[in-house]
Amino acid sequence: MPADCSYDYAVIRVVPYVDREEFVNAGVVVFSRTQRYLAAAVELDVDRLHALAPDIDIAAIEEQLALSPRICAGNGPIGQMSQAEIFHWIVAPHSTAIQCSPVHSGLVQHPATELPAVLEHLMDTFVRPRSNRLHHHAKS
Repeated sequence: MPADCSYDYAVIRVVPYVDREEFVNAGVVVFSRTQRYLAAAVELDVDRLHALAPDIDIAAIEEQLALSPRICAGNGPIGQMSQAEIFHWIVAPHSTAIQCSPVHSGLVQHPATELPAVLEHLMDTFVRPRSNRLHHHAKS
């Protein structure tokens, strides 16, 4: 049985009004030092964001969100840093509209195949809307 491989992740959030601390989950960044794996994915639910901030500049937010996957892929000056430095730069606390959750950890046994699946699972869990969460049915 293969040894477990650790990874860290954080949820990327849009915080339209920092003082109110309300946010919309909009992405995930996953990092495994031992496997040299760093990836981020983002998807913005514009309707959810508009519910919190009707006048927000969506184009500006989408532009800022798009930076994390590009930086993780090695683009730009920050993308030239080590993967650990990039991850810690992305997840560091910021007082901006784009912030990250606290960092969480996990384990996988087959990192080459499981880490990309972890990224998708985290996106499904924290970012993508779930229409099947709660259904209330009236009884007659």
